[in-house]
Amino acid sequence: MSRVQLALRVADLEGSIAFYSKLFGAEPAKRRPGYANFAIAEPPLKLVLIEGEAGEDTRLDHLGVEVESTEQVTAATTRLAEAGLATFEENDTSCCYALQDKVWVHGPGKEPWEVYVVKADADTLDKATLAPDARCDTTACCTPGEQAVGLGRTPAEAEAAGCTCSS
Repeated sequence: MSRVQLALRVADLEGSIAFYSKLFGAEPAKRRPGYANFAIAEPPLKLVLIEGEAGEDTRLDHLGVEVESTEQVTAATTRLAEAGLATFEENDTSCCYALQDKVWVHGPGKEPWEVYVVKADADTLDKATLAPDARCDTTACCTPGEQAVGLGRTPAEAEAAGCTCSS
């Protein structure tokens, strides 16, 4: 079963967990330091809560579609690229306390979308090798250089396609 993912950056993680537990009538499927996710059956939704800065309003971090297999990620990558969208692939990457294969695209408002499969649990929230300013202020864990390389585009071409990670 595929489901849409909504990842929110929240200032009050515990308060947000309490609220969404009541809203969806479910407890988090996974809790880690600074992180929780809910696997909602109806409506099919993966709600991800990422702890932000104290006092900040909740904001969108990224959107996604969780699929069941790497083959589905590969098929989505092909379909998105053939549709003319700039794609950025990450395989065997650790993000959101999970080992994942994924492909990223950006919507017209520069909102990051991922199509991903969770392959196993992991011990880290983000890629530890990236500097904080390279994370694009999302859990996309990307840099313009990585995207340009992954896309076979120059940084200018990647930016023109809307796939840079500017803040």
